[in-house]
Amino acid sequence: MTQDSKIILSKNIEKLRTSQKLTREALSLIFGFENSYISKVEKQRINITIERLDKIASFFGIKTYQLLKPLSKK
Repeated sequence: MTQDSKIILSKNIEKLRTSQKLTREALSLIFGFENSYISKVEKQRINITIERLDKIASFFGIKTYQLLKPLSKK
């Protein structure tokens, strides 16, 4: 994953998470991830697997590829 992809992904997950008024820890727990996992993704400290991208996208009702491109400002 390129640095640009990590930046876009981290911003998208944060936007989606905050739009649902969820904390990083709460979102991690929803998916059964380590408590600080979403925090690490949003801070671009780790790479995320496709399987986890799929889970996150499905939860927010979007396609997986949409997490890797800038979200519209709607």
